[in-house]
Formats: sequence, C-alpha cells, structure tokens
Amino acid sequence: MKNYKIIVLAKQVPDTRNVGKDAMKADGTVNRAALPAIFNPEDLHALEQALCIKDKFPGSTITILTMGPIRAAEILREGFYRGADDGILLTDRAFAGSDTLATSYALACTIKKIKDYDMIICGRQAIDGDTAQVGPQVAEKLGIPQVTYCEEILKVTDKNIQIKRRLERGVEVVECPLPLLITVNSSAPACRPRNAKRLMKYKHSNTLSKRQENDNDYVEGGLDSYLTIKEWSVNDIVCDAKQLGLAGSPTKVKKVDNIVFQSKESKRIEDMDEDISGLMKELIASHIVG
Repeated sequence: MKNYKIIVLAKQVPDTRNVGKDAMKADGTVNRAALPAIFNPEDLHALEQALCIKDKFPGSTITILTMGPIRAAEILREGFYRGADDGILLTDRAFAGSDTLATSYALACTIKKIKDYDMIICGRQAIDGDTAQVGPQVAEKLGIPQVTYCEEILKVTDKNIQIKRRLERGVEVVECPLPLLITVNSSAPACRPRNAKRLMKYKHSNTLSKRQENDNDYVEGGLDSYLTIKEWSVNDIVCDAKQLGLAGSPTKVKKVDNIVFQSKESKRIEDMDEDISGLMKELIASHIVG
C-alpha cells in the first residue's frame, strides 16, 4: 500500500463574514485589527480531504504550508489539532503586499524546495479576496495538472486519482495522474473537529522567533523538535526577489468604495399580496431578480 505525501495550502484571513462599520480604514484598505483572524473556510475543507486520504492510507503525511505574518502560525496549530503532521510558515517582509501572482510564485518556490509530494490540496478561494487564482497559478508554475471545484476525492491509486467536481449545473467525475493540484469547494465535507489528545500535544507549538520573545517558553520547548514550527524566509527559498511582494504584483487597486446602507434607503411592506406584487415588479424592473 502506497503512502502519499500531501501538501495543504492554507491562509489565515480576516473574518469577512462578520463585517462591521469599522472593517474599512479611511484609505479603503481592510482594517484587519477590527476583524478576527481565522483559518480560511475552504482551506479547512481541503484539509479534510487530505485527512480522509490519510485515514485510508495511514502512513501518508500532511504538511500545511501558509504564507503570512508570524501570527499565521495559529492556523498551523489548528491543522496539527486535526491531524496534520507538519507545517511551514513562509514569512518575510519581502512578501508583504503580494497579489495572487506574487503569492503563487512564492508558494511554488517553496514547494520546489520541499520537492517530494504526490498532491497539493487547497481551498478554491480565500474569503478576503475571492479570486480563486492562487491554486491554479501554483499548478501552472510547478508544471503539474490541476483539478478544480473538487467536492470529494473518490479514489487514489499509485498512478492517478479520481475526483468528483461540483459544477454550476451538476457534477462530473474525472481522473488525473499524480502529482497534481486540487482546489476544494465549500460544498465538500466540513473539516473534522480538533482532537483533544492532539490539542494537548501541540498547544505549545510555535515558531522559533516567537519563542525567543519569551525566554521561559523558549527554554521549555527547545528540546521538543515537534513543537517548533518551521519558519522560512525569502532567504530559505530559491526565488527572484523582483517577483515577490509589491514589486512582483501587477494588480493595483485604484479605488475602493465603502458603501454603508442607511435606514432611509430601506422600504417596509405589509404582508399583503398588493405590496408583495409591487415589490417584485420593482426588483424585476431594476434587474435585481429575473
């Protein structure tokens, strides 16, 4: 029985599902301090698909790769609690301001350093950008096939993988050779909860630089290598610095409008056929429905 080496791409994102009036700064950028940071939801679905493969092939390993500031190590711990074996935090000021092109380039360079993998699994898109571009761009840069909109991994063999895709008007089942990259939909099964034993085992895991901020924590955890999260910078991967961060990001946001709906823009109708019919006519006339 073959054991598979799986890389899960994950991202720590602001929880845009609970946006309040302080979510945007005056310059139109996201006020990340006002929003809690969470594990990107579709990346959790991707992790579950990887864990299902590990359940069927117990010798398989899962490595979570994320790019972000030091605090992004939190989602690596969340991965450990659920069953991931290893994690890599790609963090450096040189990555700041990366758009999807620069992000996918940095991730692809990191995966090339990892070298040995059978599949890369990630969420279809992140809730802070909604572009669905990073996964496919990573596959293109690595020169491997990709299967998008995955809802379930049905079968894995030594040579190929069978995947059910959720499309706009139905589903299809496809086969693809290994290695490959898979993007996972939110319609896929939700990720399993934390495992209590693993939570107790990994709750003190952290990056070396974070531990060095606290001498006691650094000393206590220094002997347990599994508690040290790998922390790679731009100097740890082979890459062209011109393709990283803002310098490597051709996407430019010229303007962001912060629209706040006022109560005067609302309309109250009664529970009457005449009012409901009038509202439907307005919605159809303004092309909101129909």
